[in-house]
Amino acid sequence: MEPITHIPLEAIQAARERIAGAAIRTPLLRLELEDAPCNLWLKLENMQPIGSFKIRGAGNAMALADRAELARGVYTGSAGNMAQGVAWNARRMGVPCRVVVPETAPKAKLDAIERLGGTWVAKPFDEWWSVLQNHGHPDEKGFFVHPVSNPDVIAGNGTIGLEILEDLPDVDAVVVPYGGGGLSCGIASAIKAVRPQARVFAAEVETSGPFAASLEAGEPVEVERIPTFVDGIGGKSMLPEMWPLASELLDGSIVTSLEEICDAIRLLVERAHVVAEGAGGASVAAALTGVVEGNVVAVVSGGNLDPSVLATILRGEVP
Repeated sequence: MEPITHIPLEAIQAARERIAGAAIRTPLLRLELEDAPCNLWLKLENMQPIGSFKIRGAGNAMALADRAELARGVYTGSAGNMAQGVAWNARRMGVPCRVVVPETAPKAKLDAIERLGGTWVAKPFDEWWSVLQNHGHPDEKGFFVHPVSNPDVIAGNGTIGLEILEDLPDVDAVVVPYGGGGLSCGIASAIKAVRPQARVFAAEVETSGPFAASLEAGEPVEVERIPTFVDGIGGKSMLPEMWPLASELLDGSIVTSLEEICDAIRLLVERAHVVAEGAGGASVAAALTGVVEGNVVAVVSGGNLDPSVLATILRGEVP
């Protein structure tokens, strides 16, 4: 696959029209904090029908797919949220859906796949990761929706950037959870095209920060990955095809600890009555470090957090 170097604004605007019947326009909520280092706003993608932004990219890619191939079914490789995005759109379009998941995928997300009419098969993490690297799995048939580097998926993700710009035209920075780069690069493509002075940062967790490590090395590198409850971000490496796009569009990576992410999740529940999963909490934690100033938007990418994990966090503990 050729490296993605640019997501045109026109493609993002077209995606917005294409997914209007699936994804909702999510609120941009000001989080009033007395001692915050910035004016913090929350882009609440956890309020999507599936509790995650993934409905956008999946919907755009499947709307553009070849109908004959799509009729054979659709599949993806996902820890949970893209699985739900693909399954939700597959049910709407009347096609079967199958998901290759890592063995560490949380039960709450697996249950959601089944509720949406999809089926799943669990693989060891390295085999699951190879699905993303190789853009498919030899045992699966039908149309493959890559959860990260499909340009149509990235364009769908970029529609979040259009909404941010309309609701907060003088945005200074946007902080986005970084899993594979599809969300952050989609948003950055839209933001930079309209307001080039605004900065877009990745949010990563210290237990696995491949983009931060790659920026330091000047090329994609592998990192040691420690599995945690923050399952929506934190691969063991960057996808090489995403490096040209991410290194060009993103202004850096803000890496936070599990403790800081738990603090952010508790803060969101207590002050905004919002439940964020680990990845969604990571962007808020990153925004509160003080690295970025002015009008800052933290993208709360999803809210699919296992209730037992949430209970642990609310007790002041780290799962």
